[in-house]
Amino acid sequence: MWNQFFLLEEYTGLDHQYVGKLHSDGDRGDGSIRYVLTGDGAGSLFIIDENSGDIHATKRLDREEKAYYTLRAKAVNRITNTSLEGESEFIIKIHDINDNEPKFTKDPYFTEVPEMSPLGTVVTQVTATDADDPTYGNSARVVYSILQGQPYFSVEPNTGVIKTALPNMDRETKENYVVVIQAKDMAGQMGGLSGTTTVSITLSDVNDNPPRFPKSLYEFKAPESTEPGTTVAVLRATDADIGRNAEMNYRITSSDGPAMFDISTNRSTQDGVITLRKSLDFERKRSYTLRIQVENSNPDPRFLRYAATTDGATVKLIVEDVDEPPVFDRVGYVMEVKEDVAVGTIIGSVSATDPDSSRSPVRYSIDRRTDMDRVLNVHPGNGSVFMLRTLDREDIAWHNVSVIATEFNNPRLMSRVPVYVRVLDVNDNAPTFATYYETFVCENAKANQRIQTVSAADADEPIGGHRFFFSLAHEASVKANFTVRDNKDNTAGILTRRNSYSRLQRSTYLVPVVISDSDFPMQSSTNTLTVHVCTCDREGNMQLCNQEALVLTAGLSTGALMAIIFCVLILLSEYCTIHACLSQPTKVH
Repeated sequence: MWNQFFLLEEYTGLDHQYVGKLHSDGDRGDGSIRYVLTGDGAGSLFIIDENSGDIHATKRLDREEKAYYTLRAKAVNRITNTSLEGESEFIIKIHDINDNEPKFTKDPYFTEVPEMSPLGTVVTQVTATDADDPTYGNSARVVYSILQGQPYFSVEPNTGVIKTALPNMDRETKENYVVVIQAKDMAGQMGGLSGTTTVSITLSDVNDNPPRFPKSLYEFKAPESTEPGTTVAVLRATDADIGRNAEMNYRITSSDGPAMFDISTNRSTQDGVITLRKSLDFERKRSYTLRIQVENSNPDPRFLRYAATTDGATVKLIVEDVDEPPVFDRVGYVMEVKEDVAVGTIIGSVSATDPDSSRSPVRYSIDRRTDMDRVLNVHPGNGSVFMLRTLDREDIAWHNVSVIATEFNNPRLMSRVPVYVRVLDVNDNAPTFATYYETFVCENAKANQRIQTVSAADADEPIGGHRFFFSLAHEASVKANFTVRDNKDNTAGILTRRNSYSRLQRSTYLVPVVISDSDFPMQSSTNTLTVHVCTCDREGNMQLCNQEALVLTAGLSTGALMAIIFCVLILLSEYCTIHACLSQPTKVH
């Protein structure tokens, strides 16, 4: 049973390396037997002495290239070349020697571990392989050790797992570490081969630091003319953490100007931005003091007990004086004046003062673009508003002007205020007929018969409303043909005063009606009602009047009547001309 030979790899001798010897039981040593070798590497890597059966390797072999070779051997008769027995197969197995050092799968490694991790936290695992035979001896048995990176990290000898060797390592103190790991074969014994790799370890950030103000007191300045919504101060707190862990929020915890300021966080820079909510006034308050607090936006509960999570600072804002225009004591003025007021009468006054500490005198004037008719004026020194022209409420009931206040020492600084002047009514208009009245009376009319109802109108507007009184004019009451009856409702009825009227005797009557108002001073006017005498039937329906009365009764004016008559005359003229031509005899020559 000679089916296996062993041969050490990496032979360095000068002679061929002896492998083994083949021998047949039929070999009597007389030279009649010849040994033949075939198979892997026969004749090149392996040669056989055909007489003795000794096998030698001709070259240096490497197990890592080929671990074994399969060959076949037989013994043949040298003369007849026949086999003495069947062909036998055998293996030459290359014995391993420790000729390969361990090699890491990566070099370098990059990894990270959270800062403040507890002792023994797994960071990563490194792996090295050895090309030697793991089934033979310790040539491929690898042991890991740390050459650089202590005392911060350690490595498991058999697994290559790297762990933290110190608790609570702080990224803000040191962020990056370089660890060198060695892998050694022969189970780490002396004489073993080794390889190394570098592991780059970064401590990742956790939110273990609160924000801090570099100063406890900040001072800023802002002019009193600063508009609400404007940024007046920017604070910058620092946080040793990075990224999301360095995000922070600001808030105002106290202020001697309630609701005067807002604070927000600029998410790009993490600055605290203080903006103005209300207008500043140097003369009213010259400085403000605010207490600002900053805190983490995303606190980590694990580290809340280690240190204060917030910080505070005081902000002092100094208000700077600005030369401001005069300020009126009201946003607008309403004045009332009767329409019969005399020119030069003072109807009210405006008042403005310089809000600055210099208290410059103020000069007043009317913006003439708002008073083109120059109805009003203002005293330049005391702001008294007075009349330049007479008023008529029925023409313009309101006069709206702008008064300008200008600083005496700096005329460029000015302000305006609206002044609304209401013209109050005075009873200066007499009532009149509400419209033009013209009516008729039948010849067969009876006494006390109403022939017309009239009403009145008045341009004035008394506070209690209109109350008109109607009567017949005194000069017409001696031999009156008609009478006026006041209905006590601002209307009056026109009544006949006798029976029957004659159109032939008199075709038209003019009735003077006096209308008076009830206001003071009382105003009155005499208005004329035209009455035409017409022939009527028994029911009082008009049948015949003079032409003017007929037209007016039908609602046509005198002008319209004249136009109609003119057209009729033209038609008649044309008709007569044609008729005359037709009536002349025709001459025959």
